[in-house]
Amino acid sequence: MAIIAGAVLLIAVNVIVVSVMVKYGQPESGIEKTALYISAPFQNAFHFVVNGSKNLWRHYFFLVFAARENEQLKKTLQAVREKNRRLAEIELANIRLRRLLEFRETIPYATISAEVVGRDPSRWFKTIVVNKGTGKGVRKGLPVVTPEGIVGQVIECTPGYSKILLAIDQKSAVDAMIQRTRTRGIVEGDPGGGFNFKYVLRKEDVRVGDRVISSGLDGVFPKGFDLGHVSGVVRPTAGMFQVVTVLPSVDFEKVEEVLIISNPPAHAFMEEK
Repeated sequence: MAIIAGAVLLIAVNVIVVSVMVKYGQPESGIEKTALYISAPFQNAFHFVVNGSKNLWRHYFFLVFAARENEQLKKTLQAVREKNRRLAEIELANIRLRRLLEFRETIPYATISAEVVGRDPSRWFKTIVVNKGTGKGVRKGLPVVTPEGIVGQVIECTPGYSKILLAIDQKSAVDAMIQRTRTRGIVEGDPGGGFNFKYVLRKEDVRVGDRVISSGLDGVFPKGFDLGHVSGVVRPTAGMFQVVTVLPSVDFEKVEEVLIISNPPAHAFMEEK
């Protein structure tokens, strides 16, 4: 510490002497040259430390400012991304609703549009819940469709909600026919999430790719609504019927909005009356 104090004192004295000489214009002496020679390295080191400290503080404050600015930019970017996600979701919803509205205008039935708000989580029942009920004219037994095809049938109602049994449930059955040949049968739900087209006689012409539609003869679903296309045909060597599987036209995992047909054919509710 004593050495540092002495160096500082020497530098200070030298600075004073040099300042006085410069002020009064006195010529340099040997002592002054010696003092300048000794003190110059210390002065240079002093200026280096001072300038280094200034630069360090400048860089520190610059980094603090940059960090804050970066954090703010991250928040802004996150907000923009969230807004874009919301806008994308709104756009997709608009596309679906536009398609639903266009489909609604092509069918000769009164309909009630509804949004899917719940799904049965069990493996044994395939149902969904929609946000329209008896308060909007929904009642038990009404058929439910989308532009892709038949979704299912209303099985329970409250004033604000309805439960729909999906067509792929094992307890569901739709009287159907092959569009190409008019071959009739019953489309039933399969545990694997598809359809089985039952009671099709072995003699009937059924091919993979044939379109399957509702026949309108079951008193529930109007005629002509899509169910899917034939994905497999097996004609056993024995027995009366073919084994026909159908791939549904509706992706039941992605159904978000539906149309409930509120005025199906008059014979649809004859049993209830």
